[in-house]
Amino acid sequence: MATIKELSEKKPWLNWVLFFGTVVIVFLIGLFAASIVERRSEAQLYFQMVQPIPEWEPRLEVWGQNFPRQYESYMMTQDTTFESRYYGSVMIDYLEKYPELVIMWAGYAFARDYNQGRGHYYSVTDVHNTLRTVQPQPATCWTCKSTDVPRVMNEIGVAEFYSHSWREMGSEIVNPIGCQDCHDPETMNLRITRPALAEAFERQGRNIENATHQEMRSLVCAQCHVEYYFRGEKNYLTFPWDRGFSADDMEEYFDYHEFTDWVHGLSRAPMLKAQHPDYELYKTGIHAERGVSCADCHMPYQREGGLKFTNHHLQSPLNNIAGSCQVCHRESEETLRQNVYDRQSRISELRGITEQNLARTHLEAKAAWDAGATEEEMEEVLQLIRHAQWRWDWVAAANSMGFHSPNEALRVLGTSIQKSQEARVHLARIFSRYGIEQPLQLPDFSTREKAQEIVGLDMDEIRAQKADFKENVLPDWLEEARRREAAYDRP
Repeated sequence: MATIKELSEKKPWLNWVLFFGTVVIVFLIGLFAASIVERRSEAQLYFQMVQPIPEWEPRLEVWGQNFPRQYESYMMTQDTTFESRYYGSVMIDYLEKYPELVIMWAGYAFARDYNQGRGHYYSVTDVHNTLRTVQPQPATCWTCKSTDVPRVMNEIGVAEFYSHSWREMGSEIVNPIGCQDCHDPETMNLRITRPALAEAFERQGRNIENATHQEMRSLVCAQCHVEYYFRGEKNYLTFPWDRGFSADDMEEYFDYHEFTDWVHGLSRAPMLKAQHPDYELYKTGIHAERGVSCADCHMPYQREGGLKFTNHHLQSPLNNIAGSCQVCHRESEETLRQNVYDRQSRISELRGITEQNLARTHLEAKAAWDAGATEEEMEEVLQLIRHAQWRWDWVAAANSMGFHSPNEALRVLGTSIQKSQEARVHLARIFSRYGIEQPLQLPDFSTREKAQEIVGLDMDEIRAQKADFKENVLPDWLEEARRREAAYDRP
């Protein structure tokens, strides 16, 4: 076999091939080494604090000095122009769009005002603006609205915070949802800042400190995007998970504890109001089963140079299909969007049937009371109404029009329709007993204004009270907050 020397003597051009080949290899190795050094430098720069962040620092701009990419992407939540077929961030007046909701919430503050949430940046502003806060509310209502909440809880105690009124805490709660709600300011690790979640885990015999990072990418959302209620006279925030996460489990929990959010103004049913059980509905769906977190879809990872960071523009994945859905799914954007809409449309159809049934059932129950029905005759009717509306609300109050778990959403809505129909069958028997002609002539609730008149709301007076609050109370809150923040020791 010929040696390299012999080959080079016979083929002198081979020396040049070896020379240039060696140069290319050395050059590529150099590029690779330089890339490694550059990426390490970027990583060090990324995690190097411009200035330390104090514990319980509520202001977004202070965190933004250290983490400009996350801050800039979070500030994009100010944009409320995206609207999908059913949700998005655009403002929607749901009572105008679905006036039957006014009948369903008669006697409850939601009959006054219920709008599509505009996003985390507006969490405090929208609470200032809503007509629901005209009537007295506990400070517990502030719990999920602001980075100031953990700060105040740390200062005065958790139970003490809950025991105050909404107005008493108003000047303290000014910064919207943000960095401090989910991150440790020293390590940037995800952490739980709202005790109700950890307490719910503890009652289930679980330690939230043992959660993995991927689980935490959902659990920080589950601090607020859950079902909860205010327990006892001190309005202690509590998650009703002791029997499980399903609508049926929580219904059983509330019945066992004989808890009622309010007594309906027309039917007199002891009602339950769902908040936003996104986490619970998600837990029954395929994404949770596959280990996909909330952040994977709503705050997907993003690369910039050698940096990988979480995009903090919390939004519908439908406004970022390439960055969220297509990370796992290889179909086109249009196909994936239509897949979502197909499932949501089926759920929307059942929701509409459920809402019409419930509104009529409340009005028919009032007619039965007016005819002289007894509490004994109405007992089963009221329980069926309570359960039917709870199950509807468990789906309706969650974001995504049921897409977080379409199969479970359809199942729960189906049981809601079944229970409301059972209630109407009982009512039909009561009407026959009292000689009431059927079908009943129900009042027209085809518009928000007509429905609010039926339930006895003086909306002019309520709006006047809100205007007085914004003119004479809110400015003092904001001025006091500015004075307090100006006195903070800058790190």
